[in-house]
Amino acid sequence: MMEETRAKLIRAAREAFATKGYAAASMDDITADAGLTRGALYHNFGGKQGLLQAVVDQIDAEMVERLIAAQERAPSPWEGLLAEGVTYIEMSLEPEVQRIMLLDGPAVLGDPSQWPNQNACLLRTAQTIQVLIDEGTVKPVDAEAAARLINGAALNAALWIAATDEPRAVLPKAVEAFRQLAAGLLQTER
Repeated sequence: MMEETRAKLIRAAREAFATKGYAAASMDDITADAGLTRGALYHNFGGKQGLLQAVVDQIDAEMVERLIAAQERAPSPWEGLLAEGVTYIEMSLEPEVQRIMLLDGPAVLGDPSQWPNQNACLLRTAQTIQVLIDEGTVKPVDAEAAARLINGAALNAALWIAATDEPRAVLPKAVEAFRQLAAGLLQTER
């Protein structure tokens, strides 16, 4: 019963946050859409901010699945690393990702690079970079430092796209710059 209640609230909040934005989405409307009471919201999430965190966590998990799929489809680990970053940047065009993950999420929950779920993403990127270093594709560099910078570049590109009035015009510029920055890690001699 509790999981069903949580799922209903998350579903209603996700829709409200995506269409109206966090500030305009009222707890009364969210609970009414879910067929529940404010008490259920407070009991399960502590309030509207906790509900936003749950929505962010759900969308983030879906994004991670897509990033892993993009990496796995790539013909090489290097291309996989690039595909993962580019896919993340491209997701910033999606209204739900743009509104919830890139605009309202950081405004309400703080710096996305400090969100708890970012540690797993950072670890995966660092492991990929270490494999690339070990195989001689990437220059010897601290894998964690490189992972933080690569992930930070993708995040900042996505934030730029989400905040601009011309996201489709900015996307190719951001992707090209991301690829060029990442290419700086490549060994010149192989």
